[in-house]
Amino acid sequence: MANLYLTEQNSILRKTGDRLIVEKDGQVLLDVQCHKIDSVLIFGNVQFTTQAVHELFEHGIEMAILTRHGRLIGQITSPTTKNITLRIQQFRKYDDELFRLAVARAIVAGKIANCLQLLRTFSYNHPEIDFQTETDALKTKLTTIAASVQVEQLLGIEGDAARSYFQAFGKMLLSGEFTFPGRRKRPPPDPVNALLSLSYTMIFNEISSLLDGLGFDPYLGYFHKIDYGRASLAADLMEEFRAPVADQFVLRLVNNRIFSPDDFQTNPTGGGVAFKREALKRFFAEYENSLNREFTHAETKENTTLRKCFRGQAERMARTIQDDIPYVPFRTG
Repeated sequence: MANLYLTEQNSILRKTGDRLIVEKDGQVLLDVQCHKIDSVLIFGNVQFTTQAVHELFEHGIEMAILTRHGRLIGQITSPTTKNITLRIQQFRKYDDELFRLAVARAIVAGKIANCLQLLRTFSYNHPEIDFQTETDALKTKLTTIAASVQVEQLLGIEGDAARSYFQAFGKMLLSGEFTFPGRRKRPPPDPVNALLSLSYTMIFNEISSLLDGLGFDPYLGYFHKIDYGRASLAADLMEEFRAPVADQFVLRLVNNRIFSPDDFQTNPTGGGVAFKREALKRFFAEYENSLNREFTHAETKENTTLRKCFRGQAERMARTIQDDIPYVPFRTG
C-alpha cells in the first residue's frame, strides 16, 4: 500500500461505497479503493467531506493536512488503534533518566554512523572528492557519545556533527545547476534546502502516523525535548533515517538531474523557495518509488523496503519501552 497525495487545488475528496474519489469542476480526477491506501496527505486548498473522513476512520487511515508547499499543519486520526498500556509505559519511562539517556545515545550514534556510511559510500564512487576533515569530525563526535551523562550533551554533539556533515553534503552535490550554502530552513532559501525540508517532512509525517497507530503518544520523546505542538518521539526516530533516506534521496534527485532549478519558484506567501505544482507531483512519485524499492537489510539480511523499516523501528521502540530491550537504531552498514 502507499500514500495518497492530493495536490490539485480546489478539488474535493468524497466517498462512494468503499471507495474514495477526488473531483474538480464535476470531473473525477481519481477513484481508489480504501484498502489500497495507508494515509492521505492533503496539500493546500483541497476540500473533503465528513463522509470521506468517516470512511478513512473505518479503515484506520490517517489524514495529514499540509500547506501547499509542504509544511505540516496537523493530522486527523482515528481513536480505534490506541494502546493505552504502551502509552502508560512510555510516560513512566520518560521519568527514568537512565532510560532516556540510553535511548538518546543510541539515536545519536545511529544518526552519526549513518552519516559516515553515506560519506564512505559516496567517497568510494568519487575518490577525487576529499571528505577527510568532515569524516574525522564525525568520527570524533561518535566517540564522545558514550561519555555523555546528560541528554543536553547529546543535543550538542548531534548539532556539531550535523554542521560537519552538511559541509560534506555540499561536496556531494555534483550538478552545477544547484548551489548549497548550508542547511537552512523556515523557509528554505534555495531548491536543495527545499528538497531536504520536504523530504524530512514526509518522513516525519509517516513516522508520526505509525507511532500514533501503534498506540504511542508521538509527542513524548526521549532525545528531543517536549515542545508544544511537536511530535518529539517522531523526531527522535526520524534522526537515524535522515542520511540514508532523505539525504540520499535528495542527492539522487539532484545528481541525476531529475529536477532542475526551473522546477522551483519563490513562495509568494511565506518567502523562501518551493516546488512548482507539476514538479511537486513528480517529487511524490519519486518519493514513493524510493520508499518502496527493495534492498537487503544490513542487520537481518532480509529483503525489505524503507517504509517497512520505519515500522520496524517503531515496533522496536515499543519493545524497548515495554520489555527493557536496548534500543538498536536502523543502520545502513
